[in-house]
Amino acid sequence: MKTGAAFVGFIFSAAVGLAVGYTVGTSQQAPDARPRAKAAKPREAAKPVAAKSDRAAPSKKNTVVYKVPVGEASSKGPEDALVTIVEFSDFQCPYCSRANPTLAKVVESYGDDVRIAFKHQPLPFHKDARLAAKYAIAAGEQGKFWEMHDKLFANSRALKEDNLKSYVRELGLDQAKIDAFIESGKPEKIIQEDQALARRVGANGTPTFFINGRQLVGARPFSAFKEIIDVELAEAKKRVAAGTPAKDVYAEVIKNGRTSPARPKTPPTVRQNVQLVDSTPVKGAENPLVTIVEFSDFECPFCSRVNPTLAQVQNTYGDKVQIRFRNLPLHFHKRAKPAAKAALAAHKQGKFWEMHDKLFANQKALGDEDIERYATELRLNVTQFKADLNSTEIDEMVTKDLNDAKKYGARGTPTSFVNGVPVRGAVPFNRFKQIIDKEIAKAEALMKDGVNRGDVYREIMKREAGKEVAVGARPSAPKQAARPAAPAKPVDIQLGNAPVFGDRSAPVKLVVFSDFECPFCSRVNPTIERVKQEYGDKVAIAFKQFPLAMHPNAEPAAVAALAAHKQGKFWPMHDKLFENQRNLSRNDLISYARDLGLDMSRFEKDLDDPALKTWVNSDMAEGRRFGVRGTPATFINGRILKGAQPFTSFKRVIDEELKNKG
Repeated sequence: MKTGAAFVGFIFSAAVGLAVGYTVGTSQQAPDARPRAKAAKPREAAKPVAAKSDRAAPSKKNTVVYKVPVGEASSKGPEDALVTIVEFSDFQCPYCSRANPTLAKVVESYGDDVRIAFKHQPLPFHKDARLAAKYAIAAGEQGKFWEMHDKLFANSRALKEDNLKSYVRELGLDQAKIDAFIESGKPEKIIQEDQALARRVGANGTPTFFINGRQLVGARPFSAFKEIIDVELAEAKKRVAAGTPAKDVYAEVIKNGRTSPARPKTPPTVRQNVQLVDSTPVKGAENPLVTIVEFSDFECPFCSRVNPTLAQVQNTYGDKVQIRFRNLPLHFHKRAKPAAKAALAAHKQGKFWEMHDKLFANQKALGDEDIERYATELRLNVTQFKADLNSTEIDEMVTKDLNDAKKYGARGTPTSFVNGVPVRGAVPFNRFKQIIDKEIAKAEALMKDGVNRGDVYREIMKREAGKEVAVGARPSAPKQAARPAAPAKPVDIQLGNAPVFGDRSAPVKLVVFSDFECPFCSRVNPTIERVKQEYGDKVAIAFKQFPLAMHPNAEPAAVAALAAHKQGKFWPMHDKLFENQRNLSRNDLISYARDLGLDMSRFEKDLDDPALKTWVNSDMAEGRRFGVRGTPATFINGRILKGAQPFTSFKRVIDEELKNKG
């Protein structure tokens, strides 16, 4: 066992967050500030209550003991400490960082009665966390795990390899030995073993703690730790008094502990009577079959992740779905409320969604000056914007959103209500689809019974609110058959006047209908690049415009691309626009043209040329004629592939077409 000397003292002085950290599951992300499974709501734990056995009764949620061996984990505190805390953590996780001052207070309060052991749980969406963990383990081989631990948490946003090497130098470590140890594969083995243990004991998120085997999830306050430690310390002292050596206490406590997590009970899903508010920003259908009310926070990373999913919902369901945005700025996101007010101030000038996109694109830059700059970039009346920003009216709108969120049980973000059915977290599209499909069927049945389309939502609330909804837990991956089938016969689609990469006479012609503001179009581009590389002059690639109504900057970007095409630079402009999807204002488009060395007077004139807008409309009409409803949609010799499908799907069709051409 690797044991540190005196407790080095954590660097952080940040206040302890009540939020739980990120979760591992890839099929569903937990809402920001909400833990998974048993710890449904982080809160300050109650004081211990005396029990008949003279042992303080622990909270019911923490009575289960798990078998969590310390093994070779780096630890601080004596080996014969009566209480052992095993921490599963991630150096890039902000909630882990917030827990560190609490652990420092634990050690300060309990001294040698407590030992802390560190296990590695780098989460898959924290791209730098795994290498950081390896560096910490390698530093431990040179006796400086905890010093590196503090460095990494103090610099959790700077964990690239060059950063890590600089920390090695600052700590006086031998870089060659670090490299050799990492190259040996031992750190990777340790991480894998720690993660396997985490899965066995249900430590699915970070930070997760086991205090003498009793689980505590998230960056909880000191009182929550104290409640468990006091109970365990008293019990451990009894064991010692009865003859158990202090160094054996931990092994005895966890000897018969659980080696697999208890299956959590899934609480019933109850449809909430979510009332629609006239002042709420709305996009999508005017008279929808399904209304999604999203409670969100502009500083929440999970809210940012759900946005492309909601865009996919709109692409897929079109005029059947409406999305309404409501604000739920969490108290520990200090700039979330000013951002919410800024979005509503922009809403008063008809540009809520443009500001919405700006704020999410710049979550780390939400200061007052940043917000005013975004208002300028969106060509708002800044004087009016600033007045509205500080108005009582907008403050009351945010307050109403917060109060309604509480009323409907939306305590974390994002929380979406699909016709009142709660969907918590940045869940994948399939999760939304599972609910939306059922709600569409319900709405269509109501209309067959004579309910007007415009009254569907009100009628569903009237009949169904308060009832349990069987939506299933976590849907399995969709079956292959669920993917929209290609037409039985290829359609006769021509390259026409579209910009083309490659030889127009190539045996395979690939026509993609795309939108420069669509995140899924951006995702298919690497696949198309690979097609270019692997098939060369055997494939001609044509780009046709299909800007979606929900993307306000997509049509101007399409016109800009065609204006660049008139000067022979469509593909360079294409790349510029996709690289800067969140920055497609007119000023941005002009800046990109200037970067590409275009004739600026000609370009700016073409931006306002009605003929180019007609060209865009013509592309869209052609796409609709061939069944295009969302983007991207790709035709390979007339055979359609919908969505950002993988290269293997493209390859299968291209190879078949090449074989047919003989």
